[in-house]
Amino acid sequence: MIKYLEKDTDFNLEINKENILVDFYADWCGPCKIMGEVLEKLNEIEILKVNVDNFPNIAQEYKVMSIPTLILFKNGQEVKKQIGMLNESELKTWLKEK
Repeated sequence: MIKYLEKDTDFNLEINKENILVDFYADWCGPCKIMGEVLEKLNEIEILKVNVDNFPNIAQEYKVMSIPTLILFKNGQEVKKQIGMLNESELKTWLKEK
């Protein structure tokens, strides 16, 4: 399931779930659009999309300097981060790795 962050106050509520993948992106970013298509095929995990232009403070807090950036959260804690695009099989492998 893909959800778009609408209010910055909702971010902490969202990341406090058992597993959630946060996709930091921008509408003008070509690689982000391609990554978005890959994420649409992923059913294994809930995805929260955060537009860095709308929520720069959140992007800064998590040190997002390049997009797309994916951060996997478990119960509010950052587990791992991926900067740059992945294809579908790379993404599934990345999610399984500890």
